[in-house]
Amino acid sequence: MDPERRPIAPPTRRRPSATTALIALVVATVVVSSCTANADPGPDPASASGPNAVVVRVVDGDTVIIAIGGREESSRLIGIDTPETKRPDTPIECFGPEASDRLHALLPPATPVRVELDQEPRDRYGRLLVYLHRSADDLFVNELLVRDGFADTLSIAPNTTFATPFAELAATARAERAGLWGACSGPHVPA
Repeated sequence: MDPERRPIAPPTRRRPSATTALIALVVATVVVSSCTANADPGPDPASASGPNAVVVRVVDGDTVIIAIGGREESSRLIGIDTPETKRPDTPIECFGPEASDRLHALLPPATPVRVELDQEPRDRYGRLLVYLHRSADDLFVNELLVRDGFADTLSIAPNTTFATPFAELAATARAERAGLWGACSGPHVPA
């Protein structure tokens, strides 16, 4: 297993029943993958193309509520930052509604997704930090939002697995004036 792509690990503060459910989900994913591949032991859960969660709802351009392991989790997309639309005491930022609308279009409720973690599974607010892949076509959601100019990069160690490719995509989007780069003078500009 690639050490930078770990299967979902429960936070230390979870009750044993939630931990057991999450472990059961990961084990079930591995078992199903192994059974469908005949003699092949199957991919590890971090690189499996099958879903391990379902979208409950999109909050804004970089936050999604997912159902995983029998519970709902607030999840923050790693490596990207979209203009604000929901932060208290902060004005709506230029291209924020468009970024939020784009994520809503990409991930309607009940969309099966594959969640991938990096080194640190949660932020200081308790949100699950994720790379999100839409299961139907393996679309890498974080990457698409940067590439199409709906997000800038946000690299916070130790979760930097895709920092370099995201930075390259953002530079190209900026040069092509895609999305927020053409509509605004940059990210985090009041609307």
